[in-house]
Amino acid sequence: MKAVLLDGFGGIDVLRVGEAEKPSPKKNQVLIKVKATSINGPDVAQREGKYPPPAGESEILGVEVAGVIEELGESVKGWNIGDKVMTLVGGGGYAEYAVAYANHLIAIPDNLSFEEAACICESYITAYSNVFMFGKLENNQYAILHGGGGGVNTAAIQICKALVPDTKLIVTSPPEKMEKIKEIGADLVINYKETPDFSKIVKEYTEKRGVDVILDCIGAAYLEPNIKSLTYTGRLVVIGVLSGIKAELNLALLMVKRQQIIGSVLRSRSIEEKGEIVKSFTENVIPKIEDGTIKPLIHKVFTIDEVVDAHRTMAEDTHFGKIVMKIAD
Repeated sequence: MKAVLLDGFGGIDVLRVGEAEKPSPKKNQVLIKVKATSINGPDVAQREGKYPPPAGESEILGVEVAGVIEELGESVKGWNIGDKVMTLVGGGGYAEYAVAYANHLIAIPDNLSFEEAACICESYITAYSNVFMFGKLENNQYAILHGGGGGVNTAAIQICKALVPDTKLIVTSPPEKMEKIKEIGADLVINYKETPDFSKIVKEYTEKRGVDVILDCIGAAYLEPNIKSLTYTGRLVVIGVLSGIKAELNLALLMVKRQQIIGSVLRSRSIEEKGEIVKSFTENVIPKIEDGTIKPLIHKVFTIDEVVDAHRTMAEDTHFGKIVMKIAD
């Protein structure tokens, strides 16, 4: 089968399109003929040699796919050959075929194309699970969403506006993306290049109250302003460490304000945990996608032969929404 392969680890020059062995579904898995996938942060980290796939998963890049079930593994129930599905995969998304666990599958809503469906599972499930299941955001609260304009950030804004419309959303963003972020629902957008310590602006905006939930993909550089920005019993959910992994923390402030810091990674969770997350997402968010309240934001669609260009676009960080890669018609 056609797939994206790596000639070692490093920059985008290690990517090439070649032939790989077609996978076979094991117990509780299905084989999917992949129509589209997306470019995600874990793909870049794996390409650079910093984020290997979980044990037993494909070494091929790609953590989500949209396509058609071609084969059912042993013990699979509730799904049929020919079903259109979107799903998380432990690896192998950059290929013509991929295997996925049956309890991770989501039926593609009729109003989505394969390219739109390829945007959903990694970014939207990451946003939903961390903001709502772990961060426990509720209506009439405040939240900070870092990473303005990226796939998880734009997904989080959309989901928050759909599920907790009266919650105030504060987003940190580069200046060139600020207007678009406002257009999709952010209540306050902070230019992080001008204001790396955003905590003062947050305190003013919330009238010294602080925010209830922070979704952070930045890491070390934002730890201090994040803690300063949290209200009593506030939750900081860390899903990325783009600025580094080490920072000082005022434990006394954390204790007095009864705050929580939650570390979260989706890919390495157990099959059962992912299944529960997918179930909750399907029940609570998919109806909002089916009725058009939430519509995936696509920056650009590339073909599998344009994988280098797709990764270059990711590296340039000028995209707004998801970078999609079409695998087959």
